[in-house]
Amino acid sequence: MVTRFAPSPTGRLHIGHGWSALMAMDMARAAGGAFRLRIEDIDAARSRPEHVAGIVEDLQWLGVAWDGEIVFQSERLGQYDAALERLRQMGLLYPCFCTRADIQAQWTASASAPHGPEGAVYPGMCRALTESERARRIAAGEPHAWRIDMAMAAAKAGPLRWTALPFPPGDGPGRDIPAEPLAAGDVVLARKDAPASYHLSCTLDDAAMGVTHVLRGDDLFAATHVHRVIQALLGLPAPAYVHHPLLAGTDGKRLAKRSGSIGLADLRAEGADPAQLAGDLRAGRFPVGISLERA
Repeated sequence: MVTRFAPSPTGRLHIGHGWSALMAMDMARAAGGAFRLRIEDIDAARSRPEHVAGIVEDLQWLGVAWDGEIVFQSERLGQYDAALERLRQMGLLYPCFCTRADIQAQWTASASAPHGPEGAVYPGMCRALTESERARRIAAGEPHAWRIDMAMAAAKAGPLRWTALPFPPGDGPGRDIPAEPLAAGDVVLARKDAPASYHLSCTLDDAAMGVTHVLRGDDLFAATHVHRVIQALLGLPAPAYVHHPLLAGTDGKRLAKRSGSIGLADLRAEGADPAQLAGDLRAGRFPVGISLERA
């Protein structure tokens, strides 16, 4: 078994990150496997070296120990480019020149905008562009993302399934889930401001790192359907997945770096005992005001 923890260096870790990292490490250790650390740092506009150092410091303080070298996404850009080119050669990608305002305007104008598990899906305006129009706009230097034509991709991949393991890990048998990627629409695989989206980079990295079991938040359950299609198209292995509840603050909203959630660095500065904190988190005991998010 190989598990991983994969934070983005856009801020310090909060208590929910620590809880997730401990669970992923413990899951691997219980099976005699390996636990890896990946830094998802391809968002150049938001990633900061000082946050990388902070993540390492926070995890070590909490007693989280990983195996092998830390993997940095910023060192894997060539692999993302190669995967994108393979998908282009299959005829599955198209450039999207839409701004967020363009997409919002289309949703507003539509009486029945299609919705998926994560909200309204891309309306598909750029999918209808001719090859000559796409080439002209790219040659003119117009900013664009690359989207996958999900209907074509799903048809090419054929029927797929993935394994959802229970939470807490080891609490009963897993479920065999039919992949339903069409609900997500034509997701972005390469952003205008980054060489790869989460969907592409995460899927490629997990395969390259030999990850067999992915433990991550419930908010990424729907993304797993997309990742299963990418795995099939690129001939990558499919790990099993454990999706855990997210933690919420006193306001009932899920913890997030940008909202000033309780940070591991804050607890350390207040003199918290890391061993006791780790034990509490493992037992499902959270600091005052922190609880599992209500479904």
